[in-house]
Amino acid sequence: MTVTHSPFLACALSLCATAGLADGHLTPVVFGTNWLAQAEHGGFYQSVADGTYAECGLDVEIITGGPQVNNRALMLAGKVDFHMGGDMLQAFNAVKEGIPVVSVAAIFQKHPQVILAHPGEAESWEELKDLTLLIGDNGFASFYQWMIAEHGFTVAQRQPYTYNPAPFIADKKKGMQGFLSSEPYAVRKEAGIEPNVFLIADAGYSSYATTIETMAATIENTPEQVQCFVDGSLTGWYNYLYGDSTAADQMIIAANPDMSQDKIDFAKKMMLEQGIVDSGAALEMGIGAMTDEVVSDFYQKMVAAGVLEDGLDWEASYTLEFTNKSVGKSIKP
Repeated sequence: MTVTHSPFLACALSLCATAGLADGHLTPVVFGTNWLAQAEHGGFYQSVADGTYAECGLDVEIITGGPQVNNRALMLAGKVDFHMGGDMLQAFNAVKEGIPVVSVAAIFQKHPQVILAHPGEAESWEELKDLTLLIGDNGFASFYQWMIAEHGFTVAQRQPYTYNPAPFIADKKKGMQGFLSSEPYAVRKEAGIEPNVFLIADAGYSSYATTIETMAATIENTPEQVQCFVDGSLTGWYNYLYGDSTAADQMIIAANPDMSQDKIDFAKKMMLEQGIVDSGAALEMGIGAMTDEVVSDFYQKMVAAGVLEDGLDWEASYTLEFTNKSVGKSIKP
């Protein structure tokens, strides 16, 4: 297969091939996602489809998450080697609970959480305070606490979000939480409305998202395998965003029959337009970049919002050993 390697990855795949077996066979690796297959997972599927992981010495099987699937628990049980994490709050909570899970790369430099509003009802982040906001319980316990503490939103203006856009569509005075590539697409398709979309990352919610997690023991025992998987994944994301993603998209649709090509195309467009993958430190250090400053900033914000207690060993939640390999190089072709 032809593999289009990105210009920003520093790891020579020949060096990473030590992760493979000595007799030339590939090392089996299981990667668990945190939801059903979608474009937001595209770079991982790309590296399976175009042979990037195989060239690196790994035979990667992707198993999807979903409403009744907890692949992170399977990683803790030793049945999954790598897992797609959510945001850094999840990683901090693992430290709090004494769970030795470590984030080794961050695919999304911006969290894709958004707030939607009807056009003409809220034209700025500040004007969202004039609306009733539909926020789910998990969101209320996390990012909405930050919105209250840092931006002056209120508990009173929040109503529970049931992951059904109908109440938002029916009431122009309501705003609604969503993911950049999901709810805006659904509202447009179901109601023909082009909502105003406010990315909470642009308002200062500084968490990374779609991280690559593994166990501390995996890092200690097989660091070459971790490096191989990280480098292969970052190459896959570059190729998925800037190359031919046809084979990866076909894999996504096969893994998730409810997915469609138009939804994949919309999601990719949103990721590129909003710099979800290619912004921040990634512009200098390459896709997957992480910095101490960003992780520290987010931890302090969660402490200030009352979501986490001060004094947590937040530095144990991640390592920079396997990423940030392309200082001085732009990731864009």
